[in-house]
Amino acid sequence: QVQLVESGGGLVQTGGSLRLSCVAPERTFRSYAMGWFRQAPGKEREFVARSSWSGGSTYYSDSVKGRFTTSRDNAKNTVYLQMNSLKPEDTAIYYCAAGAISRNVLRPNYWGQGTQVTVSS
Repeated sequence: QVQLVESGGGLVQTGGSLRLSCVAPERTFRSYAMGWFRQAPGKEREFVARSSWSGGSTYYSDSVKGRFTTSRDNAKNTVYLQMNSLKPEDTAIYYCAAGAISRNVLRPNYWGQGTQVTVSS
Protein backbone atom coordinates (compact mmCIF):
# COMPACT_ATOMS: atom_id res chain seq x y z
CA GLN A 1 0.00 0.00 0.00
CA VAL A 2 1.46 3.33 -1.10
CA GLN A 3 1.25 6.23 1.33
CA LEU A 4 0.88 9.76 0.03
CA VAL A 5 1.02 12.26 2.89
CA GLU A 6 -0.65 15.63 2.44
CA SER A 7 -0.36 18.83 4.43
CA GLY A 8 -1.01 22.55 4.14
CA GLY A 9 -4.77 22.86 4.34
CA GLY A 10 -6.48 25.43 6.50
CA LEU A 11 -8.93 28.30 6.76
CA VAL A 12 -8.40 31.44 4.71
CA GLN A 13 -10.44 34.42 3.60
CA THR A 14 -11.53 35.06 0.05
CA GLY A 15 -8.52 36.17 -1.97
CA GLY A 16 -6.04 34.44 0.27
CA SER A 17 -3.48 31.79 -0.56
CA LEU A 18 -2.48 28.34 0.60
CA ARG A 19 0.15 25.87 -0.50
CA LEU A 20 -0.56 22.18 -0.25
CA SER A 21 2.22 19.61 -0.14
CA CYS A 22 2.18 15.90 -0.89
CA VAL A 23 5.08 13.59 -0.13
CA ALA A 24 5.25 10.22 -1.84
CA PRO A 25 7.66 7.29 -1.69
CA GLU A 26 10.49 7.82 -4.14
CA ARG A 27 9.55 4.76 -6.17
CA THR A 28 6.01 6.03 -6.57
CA PHE A 29 6.96 9.64 -7.15
CA ARG A 30 9.37 8.82 -9.95
CA SER A 31 7.11 6.29 -11.65
CA TYR A 32 3.82 8.15 -11.92
CA ALA A 33 2.30 11.41 -12.89
CA MET A 34 1.07 13.37 -9.89
CA GLY A 35 -2.08 15.38 -9.55
CA TRP A 36 -4.70 16.93 -7.34
CA PHE A 37 -8.42 16.36 -6.92
CA ARG A 38 -10.96 17.91 -4.62
CA GLN A 39 -14.34 17.04 -3.21
CA ALA A 40 -16.78 19.56 -1.80
CA PRO A 41 -19.60 18.52 0.57
CA GLY A 42 -22.37 16.80 -1.32
CA LYS A 43 -20.46 16.87 -4.60
CA GLU A 44 -18.43 14.42 -6.62
CA ARG A 45 -14.67 14.37 -6.55
CA GLU A 46 -13.26 16.47 -9.38
CA PHE A 47 -9.91 16.89 -11.05
CA VAL A 48 -7.92 20.02 -10.22
CA ALA A 49 -4.40 19.78 -11.64
CA ARG A 50 -1.68 17.38 -12.71
CA SER A 51 1.99 17.39 -13.69
CA SER A 52 4.41 15.08 -15.43
CA TRP A 53 7.47 13.63 -13.71
CA SER A 54 9.64 16.45 -14.99
CA GLY A 55 7.09 19.09 -14.10
CA GLY A 56 7.34 20.48 -17.59
CA SER A 57 3.85 19.40 -18.57
CA THR A 58 0.95 20.62 -16.48
CA TYR A 59 -2.79 20.72 -16.90
CA TYR A 60 -5.50 22.47 -14.90
CA SER A 61 -9.24 22.42 -14.71
CA ASP A 62 -10.92 25.52 -16.06
CA SER A 63 -12.17 26.47 -12.61
CA VAL A 64 -8.66 26.93 -11.19
CA LYS A 65 -6.63 27.86 -14.26
CA GLY A 66 -4.69 31.05 -13.70
CA ARG A 67 -5.06 30.83 -9.93
CA PHE A 68 -3.52 27.48 -9.00
CA THR A 69 -0.07 26.18 -9.86
CA THR A 70 1.24 22.67 -9.35
CA SER A 71 4.93 21.89 -9.21
CA ARG A 72 7.26 19.04 -8.31
CA ASP A 73 10.46 18.87 -6.32
CA ASN A 74 11.95 15.57 -7.39
CA ALA A 75 14.77 15.77 -4.85
CA LYS A 76 12.19 15.82 -2.05
CA ASN A 77 9.64 13.48 -3.65
CA THR A 78 7.10 16.23 -3.14
CA VAL A 79 4.39 17.77 -5.27
CA TYR A 80 2.87 21.15 -4.44
CA LEU A 81 -0.35 22.93 -5.19
CA GLN A 82 -0.03 26.68 -4.82
CA MET A 83 -3.52 28.15 -4.53
CA ASN A 84 -3.92 31.88 -4.99
CA SER A 85 -6.95 34.15 -5.20
CA LEU A 86 -9.01 31.59 -3.35
CA LYS A 87 -12.78 31.69 -3.61
CA PRO A 88 -15.48 30.20 -1.37
CA GLU A 89 -16.25 27.69 -4.10
CA ASP A 90 -12.73 26.31 -3.68
CA THR A 91 -13.76 24.97 -0.28
CA ALA A 92 -13.27 21.22 -0.37
CA ILE A 93 -11.15 18.35 0.79
CA TYR A 94 -8.12 18.23 -1.47
CA TYR A 95 -6.48 14.93 -2.37
CA CYS A 96 -3.18 14.34 -4.05
CA ALA A 97 -2.95 11.36 -6.35
CA ALA A 98 -0.43 9.31 -8.29
CA GLY A 99 -1.27 7.50 -11.47
CA ALA A 100 -0.87 7.04 -15.16
CA ILE A 101 -2.13 9.32 -17.88
CA SER A 102 -4.44 7.53 -20.26
CA ARG A 103 -6.13 9.30 -23.14
CA ASN A 104 -4.81 12.56 -21.71
CA VAL A 105 -6.53 11.97 -18.37
CA LEU A 106 -4.87 11.23 -15.04
CA ARG A 107 -6.06 7.86 -13.76
CA PRO A 108 -5.15 7.71 -10.06
CA ASN A 109 -3.75 4.51 -8.63
CA TYR A 110 -2.90 5.96 -5.21
CA TRP A 111 -4.43 8.68 -3.07
CA GLY A 112 -3.42 10.90 -0.22
CA GLN A 113 -5.50 11.09 2.94
CA GLY A 114 -6.96 14.47 2.06
CA THR A 115 -6.56 17.91 3.58
CA GLN A 116 -9.35 20.39 4.25
CA VAL A 117 -9.31 23.78 2.56
CA THR A 118 -11.95 26.25 3.72
CA VAL A 119 -12.37 29.68 2.16
CA SER A 120 -14.60 32.11 4.03
CA SER A 121 -16.56 34.95 2.46
